[in-house]
Amino acid sequence: MTLNPGTPESTFRPDLLAGKHALITGGGSGINLGIAQSFAAHGCAITILGRNLEKAQKAAQGIEDAGGRAMGVSADVRDFAALEAAVAQATEKFGDFDIVLAGAAGNFPAPVDGISPNGFKTVVDIDLLGTYNTIKAASPRLKTPGGNVLSISAYGIPVPMQAHVVAAKAGVDMLTRTLAIEWGLRGIRVNAIIPGPIDGTEGMARLAPDEASRSRVAGSVPLGRMGIPQDIANAALFLVSDAASYVTGVILPVDGGQNMLGGGFQYQTFQAMGFGQKKD
Repeated sequence: MTLNPGTPESTFRPDLLAGKHALITGGGSGINLGIAQSFAAHGCAITILGRNLEKAQKAAQGIEDAGGRAMGVSADVRDFAALEAAVAQATEKFGDFDIVLAGAAGNFPAPVDGISPNGFKTVVDIDLLGTYNTIKAASPRLKTPGGNVLSISAYGIPVPMQAHVVAAKAGVDMLTRTLAIEWGLRGIRVNAIIPGPIDGTEGMARLAPDEASRSRVAGSVPLGRMGIPQDIANAALFLVSDAASYVTGVILPVDGGQNMLGGGFQYQTFQAMGFGQKKD
């Protein structure tokens, strides 16, 4: 199976995840699909879970067409019973999970003044409760010892226009660290990744729709470029592999160093949009 078009040859051996099974929520597109494709390229059977069954099945079919093993299942990560049913469906076909990746997320840029209580709750429910539900529903079928839990977090710093997201993802980070402590003696490792600006994703297309804004985003990164999905997939491959067998409770930024500069770039955007001014 080949890697994503346009990405470099893998630095990992082709059979790195041979015989393993991964559940990936939100795997129908973007970063999570890139991870799913890369895991499959290294021998892993993939269950892609999404709210839209057709989208999940299309993503799984793409993996199978490239020579991998995959299936698509449908559930809303806010619905625990639906997740349990999806877990049963997945494990019936591919067996117990070696890897559970909680990647489903909701987001829209807005200042706190512009976020309704329902909008705030929706993002928290998808990002935080959805991560908990995914891990909880899959845990009875997660291999012990040797299982890996991986979540996709965000930012790790205060970011204007993203209060709902940073609040939810701070919860994901604490859940990650707490589970790493509670499940360590079971031989289960629990980690998370904070992606930086990743080109080719729906979120980045909204935040940087033209060349000028893309250039500003790249300029906010010490390495001077936006990332690609394979950058996140490479980090995920490392964290779920035996090379990281002594790594747990880590919240790993994979962002070209952007987090080290804080939220100044986002604050400049916030100001340029006219938000934060004193009200009359």
